[in-house]
Amino acid sequence: MIEARHLRVLRAVAATGSFSAAGRELGCTQPAVSQQMKALEASVGTPLLIRTGREMRLTQAGEALVRHAAGIIAGLTAAEEEVAAIAGLRAGRVRLVSFPSGSSTLVPTALAALRAAHPGTRVSLEEAEPPRSVEMLREGECDVALAFRYEDAAAEEWDDLVVRPLLVDRLVGLVPTGHRLARAESVAIGELAEEPWIAGCPRCRGQLVEVCRGAGFVPRIDFATDDYPAVVGLVGAGLGVAVLPELAIESVRPKGARTVTVEPPVRREIVALTLPDLAQVPAVMATLDHLGRAAAR
Repeated sequence: MIEARHLRVLRAVAATGSFSAAGRELGCTQPAVSQQMKALEASVGTPLLIRTGREMRLTQAGEALVRHAAGIIAGLTAAEEEVAAIAGLRAGRVRLVSFPSGSSTLVPTALAALRAAHPGTRVSLEEAEPPRSVEMLREGECDVALAFRYEDAAAEEWDDLVVRPLLVDRLVGLVPTGHRLARAESVAIGELAEEPWIAGCPRCRGQLVEVCRGAGFVPRIDFATDDYPAVVGLVGAGLGVAVLPELAIESVRPKGARTVTVEPPVRREIVALTLPDLAQVPAVMATLDHLGRAAAR
């Protein structure tokens, strides 16, 4: 293994012609230079210098190594500077994956604050619902995944990940403004058993069916869409009722629809996930911190 410090010493010896002159240039002693040259020759397995009295002359192998040393040292210096910039958050890149309602609420606030604090850090955003977003994290396709899990659902296998809890998001009912329950303070989900339903993403759809089954009925789902504004629009047009996360309602003006509290309460936990090694990367740490601050507002 060739060490960069040995290459720097070799270049100094080649430039000055002696160990003592190289030592003065490098700020070390002549024996230290000699010791490092012996270590370098042992590493490459061939002599690099021919000692003629007080002067040193490069062997053919020494000349070849000095010729390559300039580029190697320059590359290492550039790498050190780039790593230092990333470590100091003057540069860096974070690939973030989020589910849609998180993308429209938590993510903009977090990324705006991150850019203001660390303008050299760049964040890319892609949308995916869990569990796909969690798979992307494990497969190396992203650095941070914004995800959620329902309280009563089977426990997620996240033991191999760093989990940053952000907030608990309650599901609320959404009914047309002219609906018989539009002005109720709270609604038992069983009171909506005979209504046509508009369902959201596949995972939310599955949760809706489970909750309704617990209340003794199977919902008649007339429409299903992953687009929350479309859900709100369909409810507002009087085509059915829905339950949506509060986080989703925040980013949509429910024209023609009203929100009602649904009993029993259904909640989901919003979290930011990353891998243990990535959690030590300054840009990833900063992204997690700003997501946490955005959720606390």
